[in-house]
Order: sequence, then structure tokens, then C-alpha cells
Amino acid sequence: MSEPASFPPDFFRFLRDLKNQNNREWFAEHKTRYERAVLGPAVRFVAELGPKLAEISPRLVWDARPFGGSVSRIYRDTRFSKDKSPYQTAVGIHFSSESSGASEGHLPGFFLHLAPGDSTVYSGIWHPRPPALKQIRDAIVKSPSSWGRIRKRLEIEGESYARVPAGYDPGHRFATDLKRKDFFASLSFRDAEVTSPKFPATFLAAARKLDPLNRFVADAIRIPW
Repeated sequence: MSEPASFPPDFFRFLRDLKNQNNREWFAEHKTRYERAVLGPAVRFVAELGPKLAEISPRLVWDARPFGGSVSRIYRDTRFSKDKSPYQTAVGIHFSSESSGASEGHLPGFFLHLAPGDSTVYSGIWHPRPPALKQIRDAIVKSPSSWGRIRKRLEIEGESYARVPAGYDPGHRFATDLKRKDFFASLSFRDAEVTSPKFPATFLAAARKLDPLNRFVADAIRIPW
């Protein structure tokens, strides 16, 4: 019988302990616990939820490997950071568009951030490149009713410019959105929700609620969704 795709109570306990003991000696001593309480559950979550997300979009891809896949690395890149702590104290899991690639920049999908007291799933796009950013703005202007339906359901987040870019009406109904650098939305989870056996279903429900933003962005930048 396979183990469930849920996170055990020790998942957040380990991350709290790691935050307090963020050094190589402590981690080496507790690596087996990390694999049992954090890495293993995260990989199983990807393996179970990836196929189910295909019901939302068949264009989403996932990789249920413990290293180099959909689960973020525990090791921090400290080369250009003043913070030399060697380990991440949060877990990131990404389900990306199959069109993603280094040459294309960020594309829509789902990103799950898990940390004690700070667990959130995101959809949409972060820092799209200038051509994609213009395509999204043009889609808002062309289809204000479609964008309006999304805005009624979701709070759009991210950075913005001070002014509406040249070529767009500063008095537009969605002028605030035309100034955006990012187009993403999020839903948060309590720790108890994440460690509940029901979390896979909770996550899927959240993804379905957030998906209209992914679909709008994908249509705007002309990638299949």
C-alpha cells in the first residue's frame, strides 16, 4: 500500500528546527528526518497531484524526482547573498506550463510555497518579459468583460509601475492593472490544512479557483492551455 500524498505533522516542525539550526552540521545529523518528513512527502504530493491537475489543464507538467524535479532544492545559492545560511526553510513545488523554457521566461502555472505559518498557492505569471507583458495588457483592453470576471473572483498581486504605459488610456476601467509588472493571484492555507489528509483535495479546489487567471494569461500570450 502506497503512502498518502499528505504532509506529516513533523513537516513544519522540521522546517522550524532548521530555521533555528541552519548549519551543515545540524542538517547532516538530521538528514534522514528531512527525507522522511519533508522531501519524501513533497515528492509523493507531486506524483499524486500532477496527474489530477491534468483535469484543469493538460498542458501542466510535473517531475516527481527528489532532485532536479518539481520540488525546490533545500540548498541555497549563497554566492551573491549576504545571508550565508546554507538551507532553505520553506519548500517550493511548481507545476509549470509545458511551454516553459529558459528562452521564454516565466509562464503561467501553479507554485506552492510551504512554510510554517506561511503556506500559499499562486497562479498567473511573475515578471513576464516585455513582449508578453504587452500582450497581457492588450488582452485586458480587448476583453475587459473577461478580465472583469477574473477581477471579481481574484485579487491580482505583484509589482506595478507608477504610471499607465504609453499607448494605453490612463482613464481605462482597469488602468490599475495596465500598470502591473506581474499578474498573479494566491490562496493561503493554515498549517493544519497542509498536514491534513484532505490537503490534496483542498489544494485541487484552490487550483481550480485560481485557474481562470492562468487561462487568461495563456490566451493572451498565445500558448496552449
